[in-house]
Amino acid sequence: MSPFLLTRTLPDDATGADLRADVLHGLTRTPKTLPPKWFYDARGSELFDEITRIETYYPTRAEREILIARAPEIAAITGARTLVELGSGSSEKTRHLIGALLPELHSYVPVDVSESALRGAADALLADRPALEVHALIADFTRGLALPGTPGPRLVAFLGSTIGNLLPDEREVFLKSVRSLLAPGDALLLGTDLVKAESVLVRAYDDAAGITAAFNKNVLAVINRELGADFDPDAFEHVARWDARREWIEMRLRAREAQTVKVPELDLVVRFDAGEELRTEVSAKFRGEGVRAELAAASLRLDHWWMDEESRFALSLATAV
Repeated sequence: MSPFLLTRTLPDDATGADLRADVLHGLTRTPKTLPPKWFYDARGSELFDEITRIETYYPTRAEREILIARAPEIAAITGARTLVELGSGSSEKTRHLIGALLPELHSYVPVDVSESALRGAADALLADRPALEVHALIADFTRGLALPGTPGPRLVAFLGSTIGNLLPDEREVFLKSVRSLLAPGDALLLGTDLVKAESVLVRAYDDAAGITAAFNKNVLAVINRELGADFDPDAFEHVARWDARREWIEMRLRAREAQTVKVPELDLVVRFDAGEELRTEVSAKFRGEGVRAELAAASLRLDHWWMDEESRFALSLATAV
């Protein structure tokens, strides 16, 4: 079996330090905000997995449909010998791509902040593909990366429309940082959820069973556990709202009544008015011309654009120029 290599580029306390900084900054500003990465502890990951199986939540199924249909074409176009996946998680969807890239694929470089997710994904992958070299990176891809010395051409995959969780200026910085990892001719495979009817979008983020609401409120449970806060999740209601001007969905938590929350680890007292909202996620939706323009600004040329059969989601393949 090929060796499994694991490199940590984050300091041991980086996650805790980031959480403290994000909570202090987000809960002391107006309006209050928290970044969506704090949904994903073990319970949050379980809830998101449930969300992907809800009928009204289409993005995961739509992207998988495209990957299954187009993976051989992607492999033929890129000839990639190294596949880098940003925010790899379980690496489940990427297996379709890995299967198509083999036997030419030499190395898979999954990048995630979770060591347990990286190890679990590698174990499952190497059980099926023992000849593959896996070099996992414990890293925050939004901070820039130094990739291991693996052979080119390289294909960087950023799937799930996670790019939509970044604000426009953050997307610009991120895409330029990805371009800096690529040699001319290397490629980026990017997943983007597309603009569609408001009713479809809101249903995707506010299911009748309340699973997305539980996922949204899980951020409060994370802060309670890690920072000793006393949030009462039942004192907040889940809100999903379409912003037509910015073309993004916002998830928020709305205070049901006036309340005061203490966060002892930060020596912080936070007051909420009745009806006050805490924004926990932005999920931008895209149009083809907008994706092309954002890629071009980062010296990435959009060469291929594939959609699912219902034109809900797109994968784009862009070449470094």
